[in-house]
Amino acid sequence: MPAVKEIKVKSYLTKSNLPGSDFVINPYAGCPHACKYCYASFMKKFTGHEEDWGAFTDVKLCDEKIDLKKISGKNIFMSSVTDCYNPFEKKYRITESVLRQLRQSDCNLTICTKSDLILRDAEILKGIRNLTVAVSVNTLDENFKNDMDCASGISQRLSTLETLHSYGIRTVLFMSPIFPYITEWKDIMMTAKGYTDEFWLENLNLRGDFKDSILSYIKRKYPELYGKYTAIYLNGDNSYWTELSEKAEKFCLENGIAFKNLFHQSSFSHENTGKQKHTSKSENIQLNFFDLQNPE
Repeated sequence: MPAVKEIKVKSYLTKSNLPGSDFVINPYAGCPHACKYCYASFMKKFTGHEEDWGAFTDVKLCDEKIDLKKISGKNIFMSSVTDCYNPFEKKYRITESVLRQLRQSDCNLTICTKSDLILRDAEILKGIRNLTVAVSVNTLDENFKNDMDCASGISQRLSTLETLHSYGIRTVLFMSPIFPYITEWKDIMMTAKGYTDEFWLENLNLRGDFKDSILSYIKRKYPELYGKYTAIYLNGDNSYWTELSEKAEKFCLENGIAFKNLFHQSSFSHENTGKQKHTSKSENIQLNFFDLQNPE
């Protein structure tokens, strides 16, 4: 397990730069899921950690209760730069404590996770009035998943979505990040459409320290795709995402699937009505759930 340290914070609430979110809650800094493509690895600049991303986790301890008046009617996102149900949550139960407080609020809460540990808190989740749970799935291939992260298996994640949906909780399958020519997006949708209220699609955006490592992985494990990846990520060819956006819209409309397109490089964003909404490139870039936050 990664190194763990307990730290004191003044509040679990952080004002958000995310479109549609007023506050984020990150009960931990760092994440033992150690996703190879994790956008949140930039947080090392603020935490002072020299370890590799995934090799450390700071557990945030806070004596102050959440100000429910402050978040009344607001949009809250858990979590933008960690997984609030990472393995340390089994011991520390900080997410559980936060949810018990939020159960008394009229905020709009979205939780995003890769862990089936969320089912531990099912009874609490049932009591939260305005709740969406997004489970991240970007492949049906357990071997590819294991190459990319240490979180729950794909079958466990899909089962978690199905169970939460059966409880009447609004469910989202967050297909992120989509790896070009690897993520089986149609198969994922058809597998989970019966228990998923909406699909969110986000592309793989290579930047920072993990860009070279991901490209090296593709060259080693998928040599036939390496030229296509260099075209996209070294030469700026965005045609794959434009074509995929059009294909996904057509497929979802034909199959009655609600979705949101969160692609960075595409020049448009699709809402669940299937209608095309034109936005600027900068607006689409900001849709990434793991873009820079104001750290505590």
